[in-house]
Amino acid sequence: ERANALAFWLMENGIDKGDRVAVLTKNCPEFFEIQFACFKVGAICLPINWRLTASEISYIVGDSKPKMFIHDTQSKEVAKAIIESTNIKLHLEISPESTGITYRKITGTAVKQQAFNECYHDDISMIMYTSGTTGHPKGALITHQMTFYNCINLGIPSLIDENAVQFVTLPLFHTAGLNCYANPILHAGGSVLLSREFDPGKTLTILGDAKNKITHLMGVPAVFLFMMQHPNFDKTDLSRIVRAGVGGAPCPENVLKTWLDRGVPIVQGWGMTETSPGGTGLDPMFARKKIGSCGKPLLHTEIKIINESGSKVVPGDVGELLIKGPNVTPGYWNNPEATKNSFQDGWLKTGDAAREDEEGFLYIIDRWKDMYISGGENVYPAEVENIIYQLPEIGEAAVVGMDDTKWGQSGLAVIVCKEGSSIEPQSIIDFCGIHLARYKIPKVIKFVDQLPRNATGKVLKREIIRKFKN
Repeated sequence: ERANALAFWLMENGIDKGDRVAVLTKNCPEFFEIQFACFKVGAICLPINWRLTASEISYIVGDSKPKMFIHDTQSKEVAKAIIESTNIKLHLEISPESTGITYRKITGTAVKQQAFNECYHDDISMIMYTSGTTGHPKGALITHQMTFYNCINLGIPSLIDENAVQFVTLPLFHTAGLNCYANPILHAGGSVLLSREFDPGKTLTILGDAKNKITHLMGVPAVFLFMMQHPNFDKTDLSRIVRAGVGGAPCPENVLKTWLDRGVPIVQGWGMTETSPGGTGLDPMFARKKIGSCGKPLLHTEIKIINESGSKVVPGDVGELLIKGPNVTPGYWNNPEATKNSFQDGWLKTGDAAREDEEGFLYIIDRWKDMYISGGENVYPAEVENIIYQLPEIGEAAVVGMDDTKWGQSGLAVIVCKEGSSIEPQSIIDFCGIHLARYKIPKVIKFVDQLPRNATGKVLKREIIRKFKN
């Protein structure tokens, strides 16, 4: 009813099919009302990362040219500057204190059945700007078809039904927060409980409280790492969790094992904004046997791994992962060159280095861009990080390739020790020497208080390289 009321108001105020509606807000129920109102009108919902600076948001707004801007009170000052500089006429603040035409009044007004614009599967429903590592972000086009097939692809293996309840800690402006598993759960008639921001202690408290009936959880590896390092982890009742999904980056094996040892069916999967995002998933029955694997393609999805010449690799060899299916983006907003460069014969080039084993289980080795070459040998930082995490003193670890006059590049390991713990750099290097080939061993160890991360918890390796390049 609230989405219907907002959709009716949008149409009355000139928002039509294809118009963009920008949304700048932390996690809140209104986000879903706005999303569904846009879907009914045929407008394109444009969620914006609230951690971006005003200049970064200005680029996105200038590129997408929204006709309307909706924001929460926390984003009021940034939103005001953006609205004034871009001359957006139509805007709303989500706040009970706002004056004039208020969001709450609009969505609280009963409307009769409204004939909204007819939409089709291949219509654009959303633009999600990816956090590009270089240059400006790209606006990935999300269609109604992508959202629908993600509900099927993730919903069935994740045992989602009307009884599912998810505690959503990832930001809704990100595809993982919105679609793993919030939209599929709402599609099935279940419920979502929202947190404005992730806090490990608070999350454990909510998961352990029986009255919340939490059955589903999704996070990047850092979410599960920080929770398992919290003093309340061992005494939290996690028995009601049906599925805990982890993705966004290769997950250290000790994190997976720790959660599995607590009896939590943790599912490693792979996906990206451009795949809506579900691409692959590992059935919990293989969680220990195939630990570290992100599974096999989801139902309506195909993948293949190719070498530099474009040929499929044999099992065991590393190549670039390609994907196609109805869950894959048709391209990028206002960027035909990026669209052309991202596809090969109908397959989306993911930029991820991957391999398959003899049984068809997929392993993400690392991002191609994160790989570095030392002495002519490829080094995948995730493999090195996985070894370093086995040391009990390590709280966080990130490995990057740095310029080296002798080897071309060599490894730099940036370490955050657990509270109350310390370790000598040479001890880390010696431990790596036991488990890794010599060319993979980090040459330099640096200690920091915390790693730079984006809003979803992914490590910003470009920031590490920038900080330590001299």
